[in-house]
Amino acid sequence: MKKVLIVVDYQNDFVDGSLGFEKAKLLEDNIEKKIKEYKDQKNDVVFTFDTHNDDYLETLEGQKLPVKHCIENTNGWELYGKVSQMFDIDKDVYFKKYTFGSLDLAKYLHEKEYQEVELVGLVSNICVLSNAVLAKSALPQAKIIVDANCTASFDDDMNNKALDILQGIHIEVLNRTEGE
Repeated sequence: MKKVLIVVDYQNDFVDGSLGFEKAKLLEDNIEKKIKEYKDQKNDVVFTFDTHNDDYLETLEGQKLPVKHCIENTNGWELYGKVSQMFDIDKDVYFKKYTFGSLDLAKYLHEKEYQEVELVGLVSNICVLSNAVLAKSALPQAKIIVDANCTASFDDDMNNKALDILQGIHIEVLNRTEGE
């Protein structure tokens, strides 16, 4: 079975930087373990990087979320902690995304014809949700999975709503505990 893990925006600015939050830090070991499992089983792993320029605050997103973050080639743009050590910019497939979802990622998934796509990373109710919808659109017959132990939001209520929406559009949510 052709499988891929998508590590969504597990970047410094979302973990301990300008938009960081405590629950994001707690995902590090789970995401690292998941990447290792996929690579050990010779499955694909791809990464997304939320990517902005110095003019971010002048963009529509910047007007709605006026916090500079993930400015390309800064420390905040780089992957966080142990996950960064599992990424090789010269060998791994990655996508810079200038908004919540990546059309380039969706095209890549469509061309690869994966039977299973799993998403982990940040933020559950924004970029993980957006890219899960794109994966479902690119591969309508594939099993799409989001692991609740490998994603989070700065807002628990929004995280729970995102997981509900994912389940509502037939995306399997793993490790969801009672009350989430």
